[in-house]
Amino acid sequence: MNYRRVFIQNSYLHIIILSYQRKPVFIENINLLKQAVKNAKIYFDFEIVAGCILPDHIHLVLKPENIKEYPRIITSIKYYFSRNYVGLESPTYNTPVCPTYNDLKQGYKNKSEKGIFQHRYYEHTIVDENELNTIIDYIHYNPIKHGYVKMAKDWEYSTFKNFVKDGYYDENWCDFSRCEDLDYE
Repeated sequence: MNYRRVFIQNSYLHIIILSYQRKPVFIENINLLKQAVKNAKIYFDFEIVAGCILPDHIHLVLKPENIKEYPRIITSIKYYFSRNYVGLESPTYNTPVCPTYNDLKQGYKNKSEKGIFQHRYYEHTIVDENELNTIIDYIHYNPIKHGYVKMAKDWEYSTFKNFVKDGYYDENWCDFSRCEDLDYE
């Protein structure tokens, strides 16, 4: 089966990046991940509209200036993170890095990915504002879904607090703690 990407200019994209074998590497290396995104912004013009980092996967809503560059944006983030990843030790990530075309052609192991990421990532082109809002809600609900917190405001590694600050959510959005004692059979 041939895989084809959809490129609709001025679209938002929901991206999910998974770690290889769901290893919990992202939170313990959050500064390196932030630096990888900053590095990608040196080379590509894009906005992260919403996001959530979990130990083994990342959700992003991206709005790239040039829609055809989003695969290279994701590759750049993964490449930089992988190149500078040193396990639980302190990373050295001072030099900007943009993968060359030859780096992108070499394949998974030759790109210094070190088995950190699943080779592919999930992407979905968002078709309208209703879908955008639904996906942003899903992203902010994700830490609750996976049992890390009971309220979205308690997860440090998402854009939820920015959305509260901007008036899109109430701080107690998605508070199901009062429903814990209800017993449904």
